[in-house]
Amino acid sequence: MNAFTIKDLQNLTGIKAHTIRIWEQRYGFLKPQRTDTNIRYYNNEELKKILNISLLNKYGFKISHIDKMSNDDITSKILSINNIQAQQERIVNSLIQSMIDMDLEGFENSLEEHINAKGIEKTIHQIIFPFMERIGVLWITGHINPAQEHLVSNIIRQKLIVGTEAVTPMFQLKKTGLLFLPEGEYHELGLLFIQYLLKSRGLYVLYLGANVPLEDVEYVLKHKKPDFIYTHLTSVSSVFNFDKFIHQSLNRFGTVPLIISGRLAANYEKKLPSQIHFKRSLQEVTEFITELA
Repeated sequence: MNAFTIKDLQNLTGIKAHTIRIWEQRYGFLKPQRTDTNIRYYNNEELKKILNISLLNKYGFKISHIDKMSNDDITSKILSINNIQAQQERIVNSLIQSMIDMDLEGFENSLEEHINAKGIEKTIHQIIFPFMERIGVLWITGHINPAQEHLVSNIIRQKLIVGTEAVTPMFQLKKTGLLFLPEGEYHELGLLFIQYLLKSRGLYVLYLGANVPLEDVEYVLKHKKPDFIYTHLTSVSSVFNFDKFIHQSLNRFGTVPLIISGRLAANYEKKLPSQIHFKRSLQEVTEFITELA
């Protein structure tokens, strides 16, 4: 059983911790336990329940009415919502629930159905990235078992690789990007998505993968002379020093632009050298790639 904090529930549902506490006091659907130090924690079933309740509440159902519904009623109401955004959120919630239950077949089926209906790129934008953003905090804090993370990450990874291999761009551009993750960074899904976007727009990609020493990147840079270098930082090791990484990259990469996206880039506030470019959101990433193409 996983144990989730009230902060985890807030990150996963978008419901403020203060509101969750009020719901606990007034209604019966949440019954958290407490640690020896009196800190609330929630089990798998409570997390799944509040995911569903928060979705219904967001799209017009009153909490007082939801509290009186059975689990079957809640499921039925969720499936009846026609709003496109709500339907996408429902799928993301189902992925989270399948991950918690280690229901790998259900997880993969949900992804496959959306890919078949909407295509890989829309699935990445509408489902995979929102899923990754919502559970990213759980990966960093260790509030899900590493086995759960590895299993679902591998399924997503396979979908991204298959989607990338199937890409047939209308035009081939004479631009090359060198993609890598630095030492200590193993979360490869974001970079795989960048590779897909670049190849689908007709750019050539040199993909080095995860946990790559900077000297190896420099070696490929000197021999292949890419137009830019790209890395996506999600949750590097505790010994990773971002300022040192930027300084060493400048020394090794010279004037070749280094593009950095991901959670760490979004939170970095210091002034950047002209060769370093941060993309702090998925929209900025797609705009950058569109400009290249």
